[in-house]
Amino acid sequence: MDGTDRAEGARRPRRAPQSEERGRTAARTREKILTAAVAEFGAKGYAGARTAGIAARAGVNQQLIAYHFGGKQGVLDELRRRWTAIQAGLVESGDSFAASLTAHLHATLDHPDWARLVIWRALGDDPGQDDQADEAQREHLRGGVERVRDRQRAGELTDEVSAEFVTLLAHAITFAPIALPHIVRGALGIDPYSSRYRELCRDQLLTLLRPQRTEAASRESPTPASSAAASSPGHDT
Repeated sequence: MDGTDRAEGARRPRRAPQSEERGRTAARTREKILTAAVAEFGAKGYAGARTAGIAARAGVNQQLIAYHFGGKQGVLDELRRRWTAIQAGLVESGDSFAASLTAHLHATLDHPDWARLVIWRALGDDPGQDDQADEAQREHLRGGVERVRDRQRAGELTDEVSAEFVTLLAHAITFAPIALPHIVRGALGIDPYSSRYRELCRDQLLTLLRPQRTEAASRESPTPASSAAASSPGHDT
């Protein structure tokens, strides 16, 4: 190669990355932004979070947030869609109440920043006022209540406690470490995020909701004395 060829080679532009590689890079950038946004929103809420803070956590240019998501609201919308999908896939149709409760405890307490998004929204930090999302949440809760009723009819849970209250209680103990960690620590003397807390909540709630089969059977079945009296020839009818 002579000098002219070398000069032309030096001027030749470098090949652009292949489209597949560009797609992988974009996907990685999106995930970095979302991971950073969970932490930023969890710590500060929507109102307090800034795209600059998200970009700094992610280690990306702030303009990429607008490019990939259209802005802060778009990031929050995507996070909520993902949280909904995570919740929907936690439990299989044949899982027991204990397995369902354990799965929700793990999903919530292993990812506290995700759960804080729920808490912030409950406190009114909700920019969208999304009626569709609110209705989806209500529908999700109604489905939870019906599943508890099914378990009660099947004899897995007592029907002495309303299905609505069981649903509320399960949510309360799941989110208590996020919303009230000092109360959990002070009342129980354990780390609110620990496996001990999860096991304790599961076991105690199952104890409260266990059907009292022996008591029900004793109320329905006549005592031996009354059975004997009813069958004796001198018993008045």
